[in-house]
Amino acid sequence: MLLEGIETLLVLAEEGTMSRTGSRLYISQSAVSKRIAKLEATLGTKLIIPAGRLIKLTPDAHALIKNVGPSFNEIRGLIFEHQNLDDQSIITLDCSETLVAGYLANALGAYFQKDKYISITTHHTPVIVENVQSGKASIGFCAGHLPAQYSFVAEHLMDEPFKLVFNQPLTALPKAIVVNDLKNPSNISQAAVLQKLGITPLMEMDSYTASAQLALAGMAPALVPQSIVKTLSIDDKYCFEFAELAELTRPIYLIYRQNSYKQPRVKNLVETIANLFV
Repeated sequence: MLLEGIETLLVLAEEGTMSRTGSRLYISQSAVSKRIAKLEATLGTKLIIPAGRLIKLTPDAHALIKNVGPSFNEIRGLIFEHQNLDDQSIITLDCSETLVAGYLANALGAYFQKDKYISITTHHTPVIVENVQSGKASIGFCAGHLPAQYSFVAEHLMDEPFKLVFNQPLTALPKAIVVNDLKNPSNISQAAVLQKLGITPLMEMDSYTASAQLALAGMAPALVPQSIVKTLSIDDKYCFEFAELAELTRPIYLIYRQNSYKQPRVKNLVETIANLFV
């Protein structure tokens, strides 16, 4: 019951409301409330405060999540590793949206004809890492720098290059460009490079597709990864490379738990994706 309550609190912290938490956990809103109440009674402290339609976490709740959350996800991952996958068990592949669109779409379309019990989800890298560690996802396909410590296998597939996209000729480095969220682990190393080159981040988007489309509409040059150039079939005449920007790459990883890889269906899917980058 204690683990059940902690899981509910972790989901509530992400979702912000009892109803959305219930939907995530496939339980009723009243069941969510009861689980939290039991956890509060067990711990002898208040964890949530109503704030209109939303739920506000108390300082004790934040401290509990910080201290227990990583360990809870690791325990959940260890339990996941001991589950046997039969031919109809769902294998979840959690991906960066840009990567699945740019590199995996065709291959996974063909793969799905052989194994229809594959589920694909898309998140940013920190969530993908968390989902693989906790067993919510069997495999992760992500970009950017991984945390210093992790409990999974990380196969480095490639360093993805970036291009400057614009609808007008670029003969020199622009002074300002559209970038994606520089706080995102996938992009965080870009900030220092741009600062060194004297390039101002004009806007920080949350979608490379939006960045590219704005650049193609003439708003400003945008820094776009190769996967998006491929996905949008952007003509070479709108793509520009400069030697000064060569270090603006992002590592692409295939991540999975070691024991999960022992499952034949997981191993087959991992090798299918890895072979695309050989």
